[in-house]
Amino acid sequence: MKDAAEILCIGTEILLGNIVNTNSADISRGLAELGINMYHHTVVGDNPERLKEALETAFSRSNIVITTGGLGPTYDDLTKETIAAYFGRKLIQHGPSIQSIKSFFRRIGGEMTENNLKQAMMPEGCMVLENHYGTAPGAILEGDGKIAIMMPGPPREMGPMFREQVLPWLAKRSSQVFRSHCIYFFGIGESALEAQLRKEMEQMTNPTLAPYAKEGEVMLRVTACAPSEAEAEALMEPVIQMLQQRFGDLIYGIDVDNLQTAAVRLLREKGLKAATAESCTGGYVAKRITEIPGSSDVFECGIVSYANSVKNKVLGVREETLKQFGAVSPQTAAEMAEGVRNLSGADIGISLTGIAGPGGGSQEKPVGLVYVGVSSPWHSEVKELRLGRGYDKERELIRWLASSHALSLIMGTARMKP
Repeated sequence: MKDAAEILCIGTEILLGNIVNTNSADISRGLAELGINMYHHTVVGDNPERLKEALETAFSRSNIVITTGGLGPTYDDLTKETIAAYFGRKLIQHGPSIQSIKSFFRRIGGEMTENNLKQAMMPEGCMVLENHYGTAPGAILEGDGKIAIMMPGPPREMGPMFREQVLPWLAKRSSQVFRSHCIYFFGIGESALEAQLRKEMEQMTNPTLAPYAKEGEVMLRVTACAPSEAEAEALMEPVIQMLQQRFGDLIYGIDVDNLQTAAVRLLREKGLKAATAESCTGGYVAKRITEIPGSSDVFECGIVSYANSVKNKVLGVREETLKQFGAVSPQTAAEMAEGVRNLSGADIGISLTGIAGPGGGSQEKPVGLVYVGVSSPWHSEVKELRLGRGYDKERELIRWLASSHALSLIMGTARMKP
């Protein structure tokens, strides 16, 4: 029987929206890498009857149920009690867990109340999962072809336990390995990309191609299953090469964290430096670049030139340009990019000027109109963007998309370097 899993997240605070449930996403990604099918996510509050009902429902459709939360010291932490009862097991004291809990409190210099020892009561016959970042151990319990995996709720405790103990345990149950690579696109929409690859996607069985839309981007996940990691990689290699040949510079990276990481890497590979002059984005591009460790190797400066006087006095945009064409114009964007490059001594100057809204637009220059300029000794251009989509509170979306276009233009210009 092929394993199928369900995630059961326990906590009234999740139902009320007091915390964001990131655990399900982290667990799902890990299970996908192992090829374990995932059909349902469930959230249930700290109520014993509803928890029991949710557990029974989960096991009626999956042989693996992974829980997070409800392992703490308080009276409403009932995950272990409910699962132990489902398997017909009793809770017994686990000596090593008692010592770990006491050691934790000695380490932080806190007082351990008696109720903390409740966390050391474990289902009889379970495999105990150590918690290196908190007091509540986890557990794996098997019986009648079913598996319950219990982990604590706080992500900083659950994450390491899942990656370091649960995933290796699950991997040993399978004779196959699953590997994936993520290919990131900018400058093409999900529907357009899917239309161009529909035939291949329909015919592929191993490896497979699956598209995922991000904000202004698309990610394609290539996944292969094989007896070994090397064989899985060999299956994926021709597909990745096909995508690179077909889509070229629309691919900004493979298995890369984000667009700014890809831009910084490319600038470093090319030995180039960039500088930014931003109006409507208010330093968004500079912020995204400087989020990346080591970006000082490739980034000279960022100037937020909101006022026309700053565009003129600092960046050297001509008064005639501003008067004749306005701050939001391709002419101003071109002079901003050239100005910041000359001022900083960078190889590439990038500029943004536009109308982020919600006000300030007109029929001629609507909200969402942005000009992105680039200046370098080997290539200069200005791109006009129409990013307004009629959303309420779309200002941040416009700023984010404009900054992404700027990063993409930096990469495109760097690739052209003779």
